[in-house]
Amino acid sequence: MPIQTDKEIKENRPGIVVKDKAERTCLLIDMFIPTERNTSLKTVEKLTKYKDLEIEIEKTRGMKTATVPVIIGALELVKKGTENYTGKIPGNIRITELYRRPFSLFTYLRGL
Repeated sequence: MPIQTDKEIKENRPGIVVKDKAERTCLLIDMFIPTERNTSLKTVEKLTKYKDLEIEIEKTRGMKTATVPVIIGALELVKKGTENYTGKIPGNIRITELYRRPFSLFTYLRGL
């Protein structure tokens, strides 16, 4: 489901949106499982893809917004620094659990 904004934004469908109304924060989480050689490229691509949406959410809703790319290579390659991004996700997310069962993140966040 697309996020509605005042301006038309092309990239408005992140994989998961986590809103914390008490803290006034919003996380745009997007998962991707590329080939091993594309992990760095996909991390940068995911961070820039939702930048306009981040800015628009901050302006219209007054929520501090961040994009969290979860990029795990097809052969279980996890790029250095991935823990910095997954650390922003509420709860106890273990990166080793994600690459064994990547879509367990969707199930986990649904229970929050």
